[in-house]
Amino acid sequence: MTHDLALDPALDDAALAAALVRNAGGLALQMRLEGLSAERKTSVSDIVTAADKAAEAYVVAQLGRCRPEDGVYGEEGASIPSASGRTWVIDPVDGTFNFFSGSRYWCSAIALRGEAETSEADPDVLLGAVFQPQEEKLWVGGIDVPATLNGEPLAGPEEAPLGLLGAATSIQPRWLEQPLSAMPWHNAAVRAASIRILGSGSCDLARVAQGEIGAWFQHSCPQWDWLPGKAIVRAAGGTTGTVDVNGLTWFAAGGTTAVGQILDALAEVRIA
Repeated sequence: MTHDLALDPALDDAALAAALVRNAGGLALQMRLEGLSAERKTSVSDIVTAADKAAEAYVVAQLGRCRPEDGVYGEEGASIPSASGRTWVIDPVDGTFNFFSGSRYWCSAIALRGEAETSEADPDVLLGAVFQPQEEKLWVGGIDVPATLNGEPLAGPEEAPLGLLGAATSIQPRWLEQPLSAMPWHNAAVRAASIRILGSGSCDLARVAQGEIGAWFQHSCPQWDWLPGKAIVRAAGGTTGTVDVNGLTWFAAGGTTAVGQILDALAEVRIA
């Protein structure tokens, strides 16, 4: 960690979150340019690089300086109990397969939540920030924090039926082989005007908040994949929701009508 990446503890939460994701994303990009190897976690597409680990370590160190009473929960293993009732949820590189493959569609993301168990699927969230380094796009939003892209207000998701909207989603091939997950996913996917699988949930959700993507849905999201984008979508006036189907929790975001239609379509396919 270099001296010029040390942050001022006097920054408010939104400014701190923005600086953390900007610096973490920049650090990861620099490391990628210098050359990286990757390790498999659970599958060929679920990988971790040294950049993921270094970016998370940077964020954890800065939070230790700037918010020593707050907890930390990170994708790459960071886990610090909270003394304040607040916890920062870190995804140092969201879209690691894209990142390692040379794509520009990845980001660094962070959320601030209140008291909740790490196993809780959809806790309340106070704040989110997402930075896509190679696009120079920084989204921020939360409770009492207006949703913005590079400081400009977001229009929010379009209020329209799902059949008129493009929907971003993600489902891995192994889940498409299993009817318990594939059939609900298919039932929701066919209701949209178009489907996109782009490889970074936080990038997708940030674009839902700005209206570039009409809606989004996915199952089994850990907090670091869901809360940063959820905070921004809701701050932009959008809707988020979850539904449990066949033992899986599904997450959706967008306008009120589209989210309701996605959740209903998913719930229609319950297999005993």
